[in-house]
Amino acid sequence: MTTKVEERTFEDAVQWLRDHGFDLIEAPGTQGRVFLRKYNVSAAIQKDGDEAVKIFAYPGYLIGGEISKLINRGYQQVLKTSKIEVAATADHLKSLQQFSEEMKEALALPSLYNESLGTVSEAYQYDRIKDRDKPAAERPKRPWERVIAAGKKKTRA
Repeated sequence: MTTKVEERTFEDAVQWLRDHGFDLIEAPGTQGRVFLRKYNVSAAIQKDGDEAVKIFAYPGYLIGGEISKLINRGYQQVLKTSKIEVAATADHLKSLQQFSEEMKEALALPSLYNESLGTVSEAYQYDRIKDRDKPAAERPKRPWERVIAAGKKKTRA
């Protein structure tokens, strides 16, 4: 059975956000774009067409006044800005997840199962995949490749 999803206008979404404790800042020099802030997490939404709303900048934890990007390195999630990279803590991830869920509710977006389980990264950079698109001669040696090469014994002929 299909359910009809409630659609919110830009003005309705902005009012919902204000009513639920979000700090809103009008973007300078643009019409119909607003930066949201809560739990030290920020995002931006903008008017799409006449009344619709869309996400302009996805949620990121604020570091030094800049919205960070969550990157999953396989062994650790990090928050990256243009100047710094910080290991993401449980508090960072909890704030990001709470902000994202509340923002989805404000914009009347669906809350997907895999996203509601925890924080979803914008990028995934696993160390074993990095540089695989380069020719073999240009790839840096991996730690396990260096050990094998050093451990080879010479045979007597």
